[in-house]
Amino acid sequence: MGLLPAAMDTAQARVMLLTIGLQESRFEYRYQVVQGRPGAKGPARGFWQFELGTRASRGGVWGVYLHEASRYWLSIVCAARGVAFEPQAIWERIERDDVLACAVARLLLFTDPLRLPAVGDAAAAWDLYARRTWRPGKPHRQTWDAFHAQAREQVAGVHA
Repeated sequence: MGLLPAAMDTAQARVMLLTIGLQESRFEYRYQVVQGRPGAKGPARGFWQFELGTRASRGGVWGVYLHEASRYWLSIVCAARGVAFEPQAIWERIERDDVLACAVARLLLFTDPLRLPAVGDAAAAWDLYARRTWRPGKPHRQTWDAFHAQAREQVAGVHA
């Protein structure tokens, strides 16, 4: 978060990022695990499980790369992390560069036109994640609230 404007580093943003990371990878998997195929990598990378996307789809890394709200900041982060400012290179690097992956995740949240949900609003946070930004193919709402509570506790502990 230190590579982005200070205004992007809020308790609301931290709760969203922690919750999404828990939901997507449990902060255990740096690439999408393919069920029934040990060691096989699915299309998503990093703790926040970003897909590459395409220019046409404007999703995944491509979406953050192309969006007018995030493009400039992504270029700054890429320069600081020593990664080429191009979607394929970013997507490949986020599997092993957690700082870059976190910044890309935060920038995806920044592309949403609405304000970040209040720290305690798990339902609004779910809506931002599931319907407006990540839009997972198989959303698991049943795990969200517990992860959101865990993230709130962590953020409260840091900001106490």
